[in-house]
Amino acid sequence: MSRRPRGAEIAAEEALPEIDRLEGFPHPRETRQLVGQQAAEQALAQASATGRMHHAWLLTGPEGIGKATLAYRFARFALQGGGGGGLFGEPPATLDAPIDSPAAALVRGLAHPGLMVVRRAYDLKRKRFPASIPIDEVRRLKPFLSLTAEAGEARVVIVDRADELNVNAANALLKSLEEPPPATTFLLISSEPGRLLVTIRSRCRRLELHPLCDADLGRAIAAPWRRPASQCPSRRGTLLAGIARGSPRRALALVSGSGLKLYERLLAIFEALPALDQGAILKLADEVCARRRRDRPPPALLAGGADRPARPAQPDRHGGDRWRGPSRRPPDRVPEPCHLGGLVGNSRPREGRGSGAQSRSQGARHEDLPLPSGRDPLTARIRPVRGRPAPAA
Repeated sequence: MSRRPRGAEIAAEEALPEIDRLEGFPHPRETRQLVGQQAAEQALAQASATGRMHHAWLLTGPEGIGKATLAYRFARFALQGGGGGGLFGEPPATLDAPIDSPAAALVRGLAHPGLMVVRRAYDLKRKRFPASIPIDEVRRLKPFLSLTAEAGEARVVIVDRADELNVNAANALLKSLEEPPPATTFLLISSEPGRLLVTIRSRCRRLELHPLCDADLGRAIAAPWRRPASQCPSRRGTLLAGIARGSPRRALALVSGSGLKLYERLLAIFEALPALDQGAILKLADEVCARRRRDRPPPALLAGGADRPARPAQPDRHGGDRWRGPSRRPPDRVPEPCHLGGLVGNSRPREGRGSGAQSRSQGARHEDLPLPSGRDPLTARIRPVRGRPAPAA
């Protein structure tokens, strides 16, 4: 059987949804300009130019402030042979590279032979993204790193996001970090570096990115928004900057959707205090609940990341039933309170645990015994231990 051409595979991959793409806006690898992160960009450029490039970098910071954009900018810069000094030998201060070069086009299409991106890929069979990066994604690094690069050519591995690796995938990545091939740079993107293995963090040079100021935030969203930031009313601009908290991605999501309008309606309700418009409050609550129900994932994905529905209850060796699924106790089997001599406790047996005769023969733990003559009512009903008879009166 003939293998499908590489171009067809790339076209199929580009047609699939991407976990890090904001609908209606360019992907980070398609973004031409990085705003507000000059210090981090200069650190990477100088390390590459001076030959002191660490083999693994951990790009940290809040979500949506340009970590992935910086990683793809470095990939274009390194794969085009960047790293040389300026006119008088001084190291470059930016990672600027020709955006219309063949190498840049290959990076945009994820088709460059020197670039490997590890992320949560869309599952065509299940029609969704996995909950974490599986080990199969990291195993793709082995054939990629085993190939010998030509003299002077660099290779770049981008892990987006590293804190989404599962345990097996993280251990597999650790092996590659411990024995890195020459001329290979790992860029690990993480918004929660505390979730990474300590051994992974110890092998990476940490480069922290910071949230953008209001002026940089306006310039960052102007190009993808396709309108200057000055067209945004001053009040809405102030609200947007406060909600976005220095994240261009969050600001674009608020502008493109109805998040900013929703916040304005909520703010108007609080500004009208102590008077309350109950109709507006109920209408707003109904809209939020309806949107939450529409955007809520299936229950099977919320129960501990289960990928398949729970199996029904099955009989156990004691004649009862045993629940199999994400929870050890079925949701419709809540223990009923049982009064024990004036004390309330959840000690009544769940239904389906077997007949009373069988439970008494085995020394049931939850069976209430009759009141013997001459016993104190407060200690009359005793819960015996399995296999031991109740104490005599």
